[in-house]
Amino acid sequence: MACLSRRLTGRIARNQEPLKILHVIPSLSHALGGPTQVALKIVRAIRSQGIDAEIVTTNHDVGGRLNVPLKTLTVYEGVPVWFLPVTSTLKEYIFSASLTKWLWQHASNYDLLDNHYLFSYAPTCAAAIARFQNIPYTIRTQGQLTPWALKQSPLKKQLYTSAIERHNLNKAAAIHCTTQQEAAELGNFGIKTPTITLPLGVEPVTQISNARLELQKLFGISDDRQVILFLSRLHPKKRPDLLIEAFKQVVGHNPDLQLILAGSGDAEYLEYLQQLVSGNDLSDCTTFTGFVTGYRKNLLLQGADIFALPSYSENFGIAVAEAMAAGLPVIVTPGVQISTDIAAASAGIVIDRQTELVTAINQLVASPQMRSHLGQNAVKLASHKYSWDIITSQLIGHYKQVIDK
Repeated sequence: MACLSRRLTGRIARNQEPLKILHVIPSLSHALGGPTQVALKIVRAIRSQGIDAEIVTTNHDVGGRLNVPLKTLTVYEGVPVWFLPVTSTLKEYIFSASLTKWLWQHASNYDLLDNHYLFSYAPTCAAAIARFQNIPYTIRTQGQLTPWALKQSPLKKQLYTSAIERHNLNKAAAIHCTTQQEAAELGNFGIKTPTITLPLGVEPVTQISNARLELQKLFGISDDRQVILFLSRLHPKKRPDLLIEAFKQVVGHNPDLQLILAGSGDAEYLEYLQQLVSGNDLSDCTTFTGFVTGYRKNLLLQGADIFALPSYSENFGIAVAEAMAAGLPVIVTPGVQISTDIAAASAGIVIDRQTELVTAINQLVASPQMRSHLGQNAVKLASHKYSWDIITSQLIGHYKQVIDK
């Protein structure tokens, strides 16, 4: 009761101030892909509408440590972030004793904690401290309850769920979902906590004049080649290997194609993909760009002809939405949970098997009219459904409801 009393007193004392929201995430390493970008973009978006939002995380980076100031509020990619030193890492569990101490001392300064990810120390610790100090918290499962994800290290996840995670989910004020399918997966997991279902947003595209020409110059691509783009983390879940195998069949009949694989990943898996490319004599028509952001990312999205992500599982697929905003026809699997939106809007092609992937690529390569039609529909879908302005206003309304309740 003492903690609750102090919180209410503090909230009343500053009830004219903006809401103060803390986003908790294990890592902001770019190598971890979508979750990093989601956290940064959400905080950037809600701050633009007057919410006092910050991130607390660790200095974890895949294969090392981020070179960032520690234990002080710093501006990182335009967002205020507290970085705490990692104590040890076990895959993506990422334990930090300093983060524990910081949360215990500072969590009560915030009106709500928005926790990102499951089966990891930072959100687990934040949820436990929030409950003890009577602070409302929400959770973003970020695809961790999809059937595919639960099959990865299943025993560890079952034990963690029984001991910790199910309690965290059941005691949350709400759980953020990006699609109805993700909300359904939560129900299948046996969780009855209220859900907030909102898609993620995409930022307006900054137009690059002569993007195609600039792309060709940057990566040494001849001007007669159509470009097929894969832009995501290079990870077995995303199945870039399937795309390479399909590309081998397509390019055998149509040599005027270039495959670009944009993203970073585990060194061993990257080596496997590179060997797959060289072993299939595709080196001359395949480009690995590494991790891209900013201008180069926009250049790829605007200079390519087709976007493909044959992923096993994506709770949303932010890269797909960004590709659509740039006017690219997309090829995705049903595992990309916005695939139902894409199919309904005729903004791309939804495939399930490698043979369908080959057929879809061949169709788009052969028909500029089809690419144009799907690309125009993709822009409409992205602008109408994945607008940050609309999504952010709704999210802030949900924050207020949770805090008031």
